[in-house]
Amino acid sequence: MTYLDGLNERQKEAVLATQGPVSVLAGAGSGKTRVLTTRMYHLICQGIAPESILAVTFTNKAAREMRERLSARLEIGGPLPFVATFHGLGRELLQQYGRPLNVPRFFTIFDRDDSDKAIRDALKALEIDPKELSSRFVLSRISKAKGEGMSSREFVEKHSRENFRSRIVSEVWHRYDEVLKKEKALDFDDLIVLPVKLLEEHEDIRTIVQNRFSHIHIDEYQDTNALQGRLAHLIAGSTKNLFVVGDIDQTIYTWRGATIENLLAFEEKYPGAKTIILEHNYRSTKTIVDASNMIIELNRNRKEKRSITNNAEGERILIHPETTAETEGRFVARECRRFIREGTAPEEIAVLFRTNFQSRTLEEAFLAEGVPYRLLGTRFFERKEVKDVLSWIRLALDPSRENDRARAVQTPPRGIGKVTLGKIIAGRHEDLRPGERAKIAAFEEIIAELSIAAETELPSLFVRRVIQKSGIDMLLLKGGEDDQERLENIKELATLATRYDALPGKEGIAVFLSDAALASDQDELDRKQTTKGVTLMTVHAAKGLEFDTVFVTGMEEGLFPHEGQGDSEKRDEEEERRLFYVAMTRAKKRLLLTFARIRRIYGTDYLSEPSSFLRDIDPSLTEYREVIHEYEEIIEA
Repeated sequence: MTYLDGLNERQKEAVLATQGPVSVLAGAGSGKTRVLTTRMYHLICQGIAPESILAVTFTNKAAREMRERLSARLEIGGPLPFVATFHGLGRELLQQYGRPLNVPRFFTIFDRDDSDKAIRDALKALEIDPKELSSRFVLSRISKAKGEGMSSREFVEKHSRENFRSRIVSEVWHRYDEVLKKEKALDFDDLIVLPVKLLEEHEDIRTIVQNRFSHIHIDEYQDTNALQGRLAHLIAGSTKNLFVVGDIDQTIYTWRGATIENLLAFEEKYPGAKTIILEHNYRSTKTIVDASNMIIELNRNRKEKRSITNNAEGERILIHPETTAETEGRFVARECRRFIREGTAPEEIAVLFRTNFQSRTLEEAFLAEGVPYRLLGTRFFERKEVKDVLSWIRLALDPSRENDRARAVQTPPRGIGKVTLGKIIAGRHEDLRPGERAKIAAFEEIIAELSIAAETELPSLFVRRVIQKSGIDMLLLKGGEDDQERLENIKELATLATRYDALPGKEGIAVFLSDAALASDQDELDRKQTTKGVTLMTVHAAKGLEFDTVFVTGMEEGLFPHEGQGDSEKRDEEEERRLFYVAMTRAKKRLLLTFARIRRIYGTDYLSEPSSFLRDIDPSLTEYREVIHEYEEIIEA
């Protein structure tokens, strides 16, 4: 078994533990992805059919990398294990077996933007002031309740009498469900809720799924919520061949329902389970490993685990204060330029921040200093022109979708206004004037033609046909410089669709659409791999990634650790420390921590204290570089 060469003893133990429940506590940089892929390859070598192996990860990027590693080991063209995110698994289960729940074969997936719009519309209909109750808060409350396995009816029974906010959430949820039903759509949470309901209520389908997947692997198990834990348990069945990998110290999503109890209580739920600890860090220097240990060991709610490494000591961690957020940004940009000049590839540098508002001053600094960068912010699939084309595609698959019809009929404009559209939706065709009828007929003819093409055409060719037949390409061709960039974006959409050309007709198009809805920040980074530049991103988005050089900016008390605002944003100290631990352990060779003495928030300058996290690192591991600038003058002003 030469494929075991190069693994340490703990890693080999994990790979060879092929029966029954196994939990692997894997520290940062401990090679867990290698363990997962090697274990799956080992199972195949032992005679387990690849199709019987399931692996669930938390990002499409991680799933893609896992499939690529397995494909490189196996014969070209041979079957692969089913590797997907939890939402990708849920989509597969509902598409294959969802008929008892009346789930349509080709359903739409509402992304967060779609869901937020539906919630905003419901709040507007109820005449609720968005300043009094935001759509973000309502959607977060609904999402968390769904993650706990609660239906809208159960939520009403439990919370509707509590207070004004809960009563409004109950009413909005009811209206939101009506929109989803009308549009034949599911949201992200439904992709977990409904498969659990399906497997719990239908023993025949549960048996089929359990027989289909004999060995289950779950990555990032510490970030699963209660419902995802139930789904894994249902699929594992009586054999309990469940192999979970996680690190309690990297639990950073409790605010959206993740529970570390799934990992903490694994041995209790699965008596006799084997626990293996991977402590060896192959990624970072000894200085970074030691400093991150100091941070995370202050948390109480964890399992004892201390990372070790044979890597070199490396550079000391730089702690660098600046006067303002603007001078902090300029320092970071100039240091990046220096590192690049000295030979570091721009793609090997990451600048991390705790909250999105910090990106503005960083972007301005990078532009001013002429340093190439790529910002993870607006996702490709959330761009207006891309969403326009996706609406046309969904409408071609199912002409009954009213939201997509309303969007497509006005993009590009074809003289069909909201009043005319309202008559069509209401079924009042007799009220249409002759000119309106002609325009509607021409539009319907295009949709009918596209619906026929969708049956047999390759997804990439179909996307090109939609772009051309809809007239969106001609609209953008006639526009200015910004429209030329938008045209390039929709051409990129057709390029992305080539990944699905191996699937027949509507099936390939449907998978393409659902993958678009499930795309994450890291998928956007993957798409931008041809763009050379320093990566600017939130710490949350950096989970699972690694870079030679990492800056963590805004190391100020109240910002990182973040004090939180409002019911849906309150953070606990331990989760903030875990988040800082994640940020530190993204760095392989060099870690720089920066903060501003003065930061302007909502137009007001605030004096900032250095983050308490900085005091938790032994000074022997750090280099503190004090910079005064015009600090005194600014305070006096």
